[in-house]
Parts: sequence; C-alpha cells; structure tokens
Amino acid sequence: MYPARTSISRRTALHMLGTAVASGSVSILAEPQKAAAPPLVGEIGLTTGTLTRHLATERQPGKLRLLDLPQLMRDRLGMRVIDLMSACFPSFEPAYLEELRAAAEQAGCILTNLKLNQPQFDLAATDPNQRRRSIEGYFRSIDAAATLGCRWVRPLPRNQRADIDLLRDGYRRLIDYGASRGVTLLIENFGWIASDPDAIPNVIAEVGAGLAASPDTGNWTDAVRHQGLQRAFPHAVTCDFKFFTLGPDGEHDKYDLRQCFQIGWDAGFRGPWCFEHPHADLDRLLDDVVVMRDRLRGWIKASQADSAT
Repeated sequence: MYPARTSISRRTALHMLGTAVASGSVSILAEPQKAAAPPLVGEIGLTTGTLTRHLATERQPGKLRLLDLPQLMRDRLGMRVIDLMSACFPSFEPAYLEELRAAAEQAGCILTNLKLNQPQFDLAATDPNQRRRSIEGYFRSIDAAATLGCRWVRPLPRNQRADIDLLRDGYRRLIDYGASRGVTLLIENFGWIASDPDAIPNVIAEVGAGLAASPDTGNWTDAVRHQGLQRAFPHAVTCDFKFFTLGPDGEHDKYDLRQCFQIGWDAGFRGPWCFEHPHADLDRLLDDVVVMRDRLRGWIKASQADSAT
C-alpha cells in the first residue's frame, strides 16, 4: 500500500511502481487516464542525434549543452519538437531529466521521443539471462522517458535479423510496461530492418497493438528506400526526416527529399517531421536546418492546398 498521495513525490511514485512491475508483483492491465498530449500535426522538429559531436556537459565555446537546446530551438530555429537520443545524455538521473523537461516546457518545446541507442540490450537475445537483463534495462529507460514527458521510446534494432517469437515477446513486455507510464513503443528502419522494406509492417502485425513506426528517410538502403517508406508510413506516428549534404542552392543529391515527403503525405502522415542532419560545423548545420524547415513548410502548405481542392 502506497502512502497518501501528498506524502510522496512523483519521482518516488514512478520508481515504486516500476520496481513492482519489474518484479512481477503488479500486473499492468491498461494504460491509466492521463492528460491529452499536444497534437503534432504539421510540426517540424529536430533529433538530438544531429548534434552528437557538438554537445558538451558544461558550457564551452562552439559547443552546446542539451539543456540549452530548447531555447535554441525557439530562438534560432523557430521549432518546438525535440526528438531525443539516449547517447546525447550526460546523465539519466531523475534530477537531470526533470531539469531538461523544465527547460523544454519553459521554452514552449515538446520532448516527443527517446531513442534508446543502447546496444548492450537485445530484446530477442537467445540467452534468457541476457534477454531478461535487456528488458529490465529498457524498463529503466522507459522510466526515464516518462520523467521527461516523452510519449514514445524506440529500442535499438540489432544488425542481425531477430527471431520473431523472441522479438514479439520482448516488445510485448515493453509495450505493457510502457502503457503504465503513457509511453508507446516505436520501431525504426535501423540495423537488419534497413534492407527489408516489409520488416516494419510485418513486425507490427506480429507484435500487435501498442507498436508504431518511426521511419527514417536516410536509413534505408538505396534499393528499397521508396518501398520501405511506402510500407512504413501508414503505421508512422513520427518521422526522422534525415538529410545529408546540401549543395549551394540547397540541392540534395543523395536522394529525393521531396519524394520522401510526398510518400509520407500520400500515406496520410502529417507530422512530426524531425530533421536529422549531421554536420561538422554547428553554425552551418543550423543554417541548413532553417533552409530545410522553410522548404518543408512550403511542401506542407502546397500539399494542404492540393488536398483542399
């Protein structure tokens, strides 16, 4: 029996419930009622994987703290959706997570997704002990996402094709646990999935309710990019709109970004579109994001006008 609601903090309550669920003493049957998440239709955002080489724990010239990103999003980029990657965090301590959440709220930003780039965890490990440790590790990461206020988490697909029975069981465990925190599981075209355009819809069909897609325009192999997007976007709740080098007139030679957008739009996807754009120069990176922001907004406006006619 928990103490009265006023005698424990939100952080303590989450920890107590997480421990009970992980030990099997509490069964999660349904997601509890919670405040409606802000709608993300038409939103354009940024993934923190974009900034990996530019992040620092402390303030220093030419570097950026993760805690400072929300204000930069508001003041320089004019966007509010932040898609997080675990490798960008200096700490998963609750106090740090709450500080980041507060910084986002103060800047009017929304922390939507926590990409769990934790290669030590394998949902479909054939060794039962490794699989158990992986699931427990992901439980702790889902707790972190809940503290941040994220609505989604994305476990890291492995390079080797997973055993579907083991993968289904692993996802179901995370889905049930995430439901207790208002967190939904995502699957992304990474690792073995990147060369199989049918993998995302097939895994979602196998796993069942509670698993959605997070397609990445850049992760597909060139041979299956369009097929993969066509089959993933109907299941998508967010998208990594990855782009690489832009030419002097903003051209993108690696693949057709406009076509990637159109595939998503035709499938009924309306956002958020989250830019991922690695670049060695931070100022150039941010300038490129602004160029693509304006271009993508133009595509959205034109598509909305076409839909209205």
